[in-house]
Amino acid sequence: MRITLILALLISNFCWSQVKFSEIASSSNLNFSFGAGVYGGGISFVDYNNDGWDDLTIATETGSSIRFFKNNSGNFIEDTTISIDNITLETKQIIWVDFDNDNDKDLFLTSREGVVKLFQNNGNLVFDDISSQAGLTSFATSTWGASWGDFNNDGYLDIFLTFLKTGNTQPNALLKNNGNGTFTNVSISAGINQLNDPTFCAAFFDYNNDGLQDIFVTNHKYDQSYLYKNNGNETFSDVSVASGANILADGMSSTIGDYNNDGWFDIYVTNSAAGNFHLKNNGNNTFTRVEDDMGTKFLNVSWGAVFLDADNDSYLDLYVSGQENGTDNLLPSAFYRNNLNLNFVIPENIGLEEDKRRSFSNAIGDIDNDGYPEIFVVNENESNFLWKNESVNNGNNWLKIKLVGINSNKDGVGNKIEVIANGKSQFRYTLCGEGYLAQNSSYEFFGLSDATSVESIKVTWHKTGVVETIQNVAINKAIIIEEGNGILNTNSFKENDIFVSPNPSSNGIYKFHFPEFKIYTISVFDVSGRNIITKKMTSIDSILDLSKHAKGIYLVKMRAGNHQKVIKLIKQ
Repeated sequence: MRITLILALLISNFCWSQVKFSEIASSSNLNFSFGAGVYGGGISFVDYNNDGWDDLTIATETGSSIRFFKNNSGNFIEDTTISIDNITLETKQIIWVDFDNDNDKDLFLTSREGVVKLFQNNGNLVFDDISSQAGLTSFATSTWGASWGDFNNDGYLDIFLTFLKTGNTQPNALLKNNGNGTFTNVSISAGINQLNDPTFCAAFFDYNNDGLQDIFVTNHKYDQSYLYKNNGNETFSDVSVASGANILADGMSSTIGDYNNDGWFDIYVTNSAAGNFHLKNNGNNTFTRVEDDMGTKFLNVSWGAVFLDADNDSYLDLYVSGQENGTDNLLPSAFYRNNLNLNFVIPENIGLEEDKRRSFSNAIGDIDNDGYPEIFVVNENESNFLWKNESVNNGNNWLKIKLVGINSNKDGVGNKIEVIANGKSQFRYTLCGEGYLAQNSSYEFFGLSDATSVESIKVTWHKTGVVETIQNVAINKAIIIEEGNGILNTNSFKENDIFVSPNPSSNGIYKFHFPEFKIYTISVFDVSGRNIITKKMTSIDSILDLSKHAKGIYLVKMRAGNHQKVIKLIKQ
């Protein structure tokens, strides 16, 4: 054992120089703070305009508006064109989610004031506030976290909402997406307890690999945490005690990741100064606490945490945000490097030495599409951090994967990805709303170390149970896998390739102008996902006739060879 530990430390010291970060918020138009709120606010590091670059959406204190920053080829520009009502609440969770499966991102918000907002994207980032008609009314207490997942595998993403205990009687809520733009609170019939737990955050994930999304709830004030097992019939069973997940903590957040590459997803829970919890999934419906063995206890008040492979060596590292500033000689934050799954060690001189501000939420994304994830941190009363990953010159390779559902939800949430390179497997689980008030990039990051190719990718689409296998994949690229269709050609049509007019149309007649050298197959889908038209268009100017169909929104998928493009048509 002693020899093994010494060897691990030698290896880790040798590799530490591969990890490097630099703080660039001030040079990226991001040098402002959340403000003076209560336990910080949310952060989304998701590409909200589908242009292939991870954008930033950042919460602010009461009286200030949410801020949107569009990533313009690696440079952030504040986006003032997004047309939503002026929201000056103390925003908590911010999530971009395609709740209606129409191939664009809608915007969902929670707030300390109890107001919940859902803005439906009608195309080109024009939004309607549908909160009321969707059944998302305001609540009597502070709405905090929100995790989205398809708990009944019907292809529509549902919501698990969490609340803080403030003397009111508002228990956590499971809201079922009815597939028609409305939600129903099914908490009681589903078996979610009505105890008014003090909960910051929760997470949908599949702890037992049975293809059903379970729910882990992290409770505050040393109330028991809960693990709800999905029974597959729209009900859950409380398996907290039987699984060993019934920890007593001053819990802030839960982070999901397979830190030891065994195919079973583990849980990391942030806590007060008593120390964080690291729950290893044993693969037999139980968890074991390993924070002491792994060295990930932290021992200070911590909030957000995220698993990431910072140096792309094929082992997930861990970043933790802390509430203190380091003057108490306790950790203000921590980057834990994974040493071959033997333990985690905090390396020195990697650029994070000044990470000492009062921090809460954090999320990862790739600001320059180089395959090395960056970290954005929301700070209170001091400027936020954007930690640029400078580890790119270490010789390690990478792959980024985004899933697009067809039978499943469009965002591909709730599915398992296995990447095999150099004979070793890594696993990721697609989440939507995770950590502390966070949303990470829609791409899953895989570090490949020195592998020169990927032997195979296996995607388990849990709605259908189908395992889709793709072999011999090139490295150092971002790919999109569409359910049943494999890797989409990343050289998609340029915006000026296709013109449609008028759109919106009052009579349902649309004129398409195509490039001369392509033959297009188009498929038209209504809002329920029903394919109503499939036809080929071979002339430069072609007509699509929807005059006999109802008013509303239609999704048009166009293909020419391996190229694809999806647009939205509106019939008024």
